[in-house]
Amino acid sequence: MKKHILIAVTLFCATTLFAQKNNIQLKFNKDGYFKIAQFTDLHWSNNSPNCSKTIEVIKSVIATEKPDMAILTGDVVTDTPAKEGWLRIAKIFEEVKIPWAVTLGNHDEEAGITRDGVFDLLSNLPYFVGEKGPELTGSGNYVLPVQAHSGTKTAALLYCIDSHNKPSAYKYGHYNWIHFNQIDWYRKTSDKYTAQNNDTPLPALMFFHIPVLEFNNIVGKEKTIGNKEEGVASPEINSGMFCSIVEKKDVMGVFVGHDHNNDYIGIDQGIALAFGRTTGVDAYGKLERGGRIIKMYEDKNQFDTWIRTPKGIELEYYYPSGLSLSDEETMEYLPAKKLEVVRQGVAYKYYEADHKLIHTDMIASAKFIKEGILNNFSIAPATAMDSMALEFKAYIKIPERGVYQFYTFSDDGSKLFIDGKVVVDNDGSHSLKRADGKIALEAGYHELKLLYFENYMGEFLEVGISSRNIREDVIPDNMLYIGK
Repeated sequence: MKKHILIAVTLFCATTLFAQKNNIQLKFNKDGYFKIAQFTDLHWSNNSPNCSKTIEVIKSVIATEKPDMAILTGDVVTDTPAKEGWLRIAKIFEEVKIPWAVTLGNHDEEAGITRDGVFDLLSNLPYFVGEKGPELTGSGNYVLPVQAHSGTKTAALLYCIDSHNKPSAYKYGHYNWIHFNQIDWYRKTSDKYTAQNNDTPLPALMFFHIPVLEFNNIVGKEKTIGNKEEGVASPEINSGMFCSIVEKKDVMGVFVGHDHNNDYIGIDQGIALAFGRTTGVDAYGKLERGGRIIKMYEDKNQFDTWIRTPKGIELEYYYPSGLSLSDEETMEYLPAKKLEVVRQGVAYKYYEADHKLIHTDMIASAKFIKEGILNNFSIAPATAMDSMALEFKAYIKIPERGVYQFYTFSDDGSKLFIDGKVVVDNDGSHSLKRADGKIALEAGYHELKLLYFENYMGEFLEVGISSRNIREDVIPDNMLYIGK
């Protein structure tokens, strides 16, 4: 245990001393945000005439976005002479005068320099803030603290992880995985910072090169946007990295490269999973070259992200809601209701049936049993385990104009209406299932109705909300009211 604490303290002190030595501070600005430019898959060949074009892409993104730092997520220098290639890339960031860091890709060790050798070469260069890190599998496992605008308090964390190259034997698949000692280091480092922050996890982002298997989970989902023009080239073995991220509750998003024709982003288990935009002109792939921008907000579990190319912005996306700029611009906003509030709560009516219920339309034919008021949506009033139903009515108080995402988890069916419009259709007889929907609402009170029924076994109901500024959670009591 003492050894792990020593490693974490040593890493923190080394990062702090290096930043001081180079007069570099990663810090939220006076407006309360910290902006990162992710560049990935440069596939730099120092003798290629396309190097100048790749430089133009990087400098264009930086000049337009003015990020606080850049992170290169692997497959950076993939041809000899590697030393000259890395030094030329370092010169780009020295010329534009912004801090930069690196996570290594599978091809970075194939150009005549070891993974350790890359960090040995870069460690004393101006503006480089990356590190070789502690003695773990791979090289370049480290965390970069981002300070609050005022003072020296750590306000956010940037984890950089080595996702390696090939596994020890081909029977394990084509790509290696993040190893247990790296995951253990992340967990202990996360715990340390959480303890220092009054047992509250700090907002964090994580960067590595090869995507984890969970990137497959977000394909085709409602909250996923962007290009998917090739398969997810992940390890075949799941080492549990994503599971640890979910458990530690600090990392908001994971940003990778590797698949040049993918730049999509989505959310799984509350964690954003995002591909960067391929940067290198010599890399394969048909997408316009550019970078991914991530804008973090101080003291918030929130970030905005988009793709920036020399031609403009693409795919603007908001975490934690999973909404996009196109949602805000194209949806029709429903006006708020004029309402005299009676009290906080949700009104319910409870029904039972002597026949199977397989659709919310059948609630009307069930027998009314009782009614009352609850603090929130709950099936607690039910006295039967099967063939029962509930109808809920309330007014939801929307804090600001925006697009809101609602979900229901239910077993069996549920259907959510706002101002008479179906927002979530989770109807039908089924086992536990989630359904989502979104609606644009003006600030103020809106009429909410929820229908729920239980057919047979496994009764359950949960109703949640998120928006650009609200992290997904069960609708809180203080948003639900009864009015005249």
